[in-house]
Amino acid sequence: MAASLKKFIQEIAGKKAPGPSTTFTVFHVFYALELLSQKPLGRNKLAKELNVGDGAVRTIISRLRSADLIETSKEGCNLTKKGLETWRQFEQVFPKRVEIPASELSQSEFNFAFLVKNSGNKVKSGIDQRDAAIIAGARKALIAVFKDGHLRIESVSDCIEKLYPKAATQILKELMPEDNDVIILAGADSALRAKRGAFAASWALIGA
Repeated sequence: MAASLKKFIQEIAGKKAPGPSTTFTVFHVFYALELLSQKPLGRNKLAKELNVGDGAVRTIISRLRSADLIETSKEGCNLTKKGLETWRQFEQVFPKRVEIPASELSQSEFNFAFLVKNSGNKVKSGIDQRDAAIIAGARKALIAVFKDGHLRIESVSDCIEKLYPKAATQILKELMPEDNDVIILAGADSALRAKRGAFAASWALIGA
């Protein structure tokens, strides 16, 4: 399911339009669906939340509507039945997405964590995921796998709880991982960049 979701969303984000190159990414499609799953939003409010210009938000809305993921009305943009189903697929792959206070594990001003279900076997060194996070605007990213009841970070420790008990306890409480789940924690100088970095690293992992 994750691979087919990835292909579908990348097709929406990657369509080439005439004129200037697009100024949005797969993250903006994901985040638009997340915002619209909570309540309808008008174009201006959506642009502000996504931190994109008027031209980009028009294109995002147009592509989501063409894919039958949203409909527009006087209230603004609403998810369609297909849009809601697509968002539920995202929630199955990334069931927990939370802002995390700074800690000894991630000392950036803003830190955001994603839980990626049942993907620990796909994590090798974690370098590909960290690179994706940094390209997306994060300052740093940590890739932890929950295995045999412990958080493990490649080349750091097989039991993060021993090295960083306070930070690990906080992460485990917020994200509640199960065996073979991955926790991706990205830090940045803004909340949006931290979330975008965590998403980018998570996105690099699914369907890999």
